[in-house]
Amino acid sequence: MIYEMRTYRLKTGAVPAYVKLVGEEGIAIQRGHLGTLVGYFSSDIGPLNEIVHIWAYASLDDRAARRAALAADPAWQAFLPKIQALIEVMENKILLPTAFSPLA
Repeated sequence: MIYEMRTYRLKTGAVPAYVKLVGEEGIAIQRGHLGTLVGYFSSDIGPLNEIVHIWAYASLDDRAARRAALAADPAWQAFLPKIQALIEVMENKILLPTAFSPLA
């Protein structure tokens, strides 16, 4: 199992609009392709205006296939510009659980 942690720093004040768009439209498209959502968060203390979402995949190949299917979906292609306008910086990490991790 691998975990992908995506962190987006949004424009100041854009968190409510981003969360509304994803909640009403985007998350259903993502879940249809990406599978296991571990969590979707917004920052409250520390760096502000950040969104963090974590997805679980069986392997890097599983992730690549699922991300490619999402990118090819016309519904996602139509949705993506709506949130891209709110994002300033994107960071992506692949996390490997330790042997004693509860998510291993």
